[in-house]
Amino acid sequence: MLACRAFVRRQPLHQRPRDARGLVVYRSSDDDRSAHDVTTCAAIARRLAALMGIGFAGHYESANMAGGSLYLVPMDTLVGIEHARSLGVRGEQDLFGGVVPYPFVATKSISHALVDERARAPEGWSDAFGRRVRDTVLPGFSAFCVDDAARAGLAMLAQGPVRIKRALGIGGRGQSVVRTRAGLEDALAEADAREIERYGVSLELDLDDVTTFSVGQVRVDNLVASYCGTQSLTRNTRGQLVYGGSRLFVVRGDFDTLLARGPAPLVRCAIEQARCYDDAASACFDGFFASRRNYDVAQGIDSRGRRRSGVLEQSWRVGGASGAEVEALAAFRADPDLQGVAAQTTEVYGEGHAAPSNATVYFDGDDSHGGRLLKYATIERHVHA
Repeated sequence: MLACRAFVRRQPLHQRPRDARGLVVYRSSDDDRSAHDVTTCAAIARRLAALMGIGFAGHYESANMAGGSLYLVPMDTLVGIEHARSLGVRGEQDLFGGVVPYPFVATKSISHALVDERARAPEGWSDAFGRRVRDTVLPGFSAFCVDDAARAGLAMLAQGPVRIKRALGIGGRGQSVVRTRAGLEDALAEADAREIERYGVSLELDLDDVTTFSVGQVRVDNLVASYCGTQSLTRNTRGQLVYGGSRLFVVRGDFDTLLARGPAPLVRCAIEQARCYDDAASACFDGFFASRRNYDVAQGIDSRGRRRSGVLEQSWRVGGASGAEVEALAAFRADPDLQGVAAQTTEVYGEGHAAPSNATVYFDGDDSHGGRLLKYATIERHVHA
């Protein structure tokens, strides 16, 4: 069953203060992301700096902060309001990304309710959020200890195969599908109990024949762009299926502007579900804000043959679609009459690949996880008023 609703309009972003002197990439001290992620984020930051007409000051640790403020491009969602303020981030106008009040809010674990009243809840947990998004996510539960995850998994196995998702997993990594009680027990026995206690784990209904939509909105200076598109998969040099890029239709304006384009019913549903999730996050978590909001929405068939649609997770940081987002913003900045673009990010592994002549290359080198990797973004089509 597809669940779609109507939602309220978000307020426009105030323009960034004009005294910002430089843009920097921020990476937390415990960030273990690969070198290619760091390089990609820096390339996106440079494009943003050019778009905003400010200098790229490199990485936060080495930036000269004298004489002005900084605009941050964090590699991860910033956790903690006071921590964000210590970095000079007080609102959407200060960063490309987002700020959340508690660690679990930045993960997949907010997408589902707890299994029952006995379940452990972390500080800052919002039952109201679970109620608001219940019809816009897939059936499932979140858990913050292994025993709760076991109870949730057993309750769900009656509906069909269950996908167990590590809260900190990226790009489909850290997931497994179980079909039996023994399989559930084996999967949870291998889980990191400490990580589950801090960030949680998600268990949700597994789907077949899945299409994954990317729905999002970005705000930089006085520019607002919203989009919907689909993700693709590719194989890395180890033969593993991994994220291969996103093909987006991006409009100048908010989600109402995107919906006014008259998308097909399944696309409209994905947009409305993402906006429900987005509105719920703003309403239920005090101190949350983001200038980059991206939501993965899965549509597929469950084990009983029913069509399902639901938000899988959020991304309030630089992500796989960000190359296309920034190229769309640059196109809108360059042409005030431009109302929409078709933009695409592509990630391809192996030797012998070359980016098109009109592409912006974000990475071309070795990835520690999957071998030789080329990442680029293109603008494919322009739509004027």
